[in-house]
Amino acid sequence: MGRLFCFGYGYSAQFLARRLRQAGWSVAGTVRPPVRETDKVNELRAQGDLVYFFDSATALDNPRKVFQDVTHVLVSIPPGPEGDLVLARHRDDVAQMKKLQWLGYLSTTGVYGTRDGGTVTEDDPVRPSLPRSRARARAEAQWLQLWREHGVPVHLFRLAGIYGPGRNIISRLRAGQVVQRIDRPGQVFSRIHVADIAAVLAASVAQPRAGGIYNVCDDAPEEPSAVTAYACQLLGVPVPPLVSFADAELSPMARSFWQDNKRVDNRRLRDELGVVLQYPNYQAGLQALL
Repeated sequence: MGRLFCFGYGYSAQFLARRLRQAGWSVAGTVRPPVRETDKVNELRAQGDLVYFFDSATALDNPRKVFQDVTHVLVSIPPGPEGDLVLARHRDDVAQMKKLQWLGYLSTTGVYGTRDGGTVTEDDPVRPSLPRSRARARAEAQWLQLWREHGVPVHLFRLAGIYGPGRNIISRLRAGQVVQRIDRPGQVFSRIHVADIAAVLAASVAQPRAGGIYNVCDDAPEEPSAVTAYACQLLGVPVPPLVSFADAELSPMARSFWQDNKRVDNRRLRDELGVVLQYPNYQAGLQALL
């Protein structure tokens, strides 16, 4: 069986790890180092996973030993302003991994920038409009360069907005959080359930294609106000009134997400990887989370 190493053992990575662990794989991953004995670390170790500490200031100890039997690598750590943090610390170590069969880099559909509601495919050029998306695009280019120069089997996955257990509008409404229903006609976002992310990654692991790029999103981009209204209807709670985007109370970070407006095409998942999404639209995803 395979041995998976996750740079950034977070939400999406743990869903993939759970799926592969059930198939007999061994799993290891990194967490940030400030607090070494946390509930999260203890829980991961209780599952039999190896846990290492890594961030922009902390390199892996003895990376050659850490990587010696690793067959698959998943990178989900956000890049810094100058690019990918893993490559900044361990580029040569990754390039020299002898047993590596697959490396997946989790990027974002933000690298496409805005298309004024138009549709983007993996063949469209990237033109990110936000600083964090430009950093993602730089990191993508760095990973693809490693593939071209050293044959590292890199695969890029451009994720839409992630939701799933513990991270969804149903949970927020149940917790009594104030939810705004923002009115901005024509503004759509694409989404993806975290379980479907794991399914896509597992499908790529099963049929790798080095240099492959995949949009990871569901079939139904939608205005956020419609998603909120549907969640309220499922819960039987009042639907919040519409608030204009100009009057909405949003943090600068939250407001920045509304700069991009596009529909993301996901046909490559079906045509090349044969993926059938468990949650092809937000209705199916929210019904399951309910």
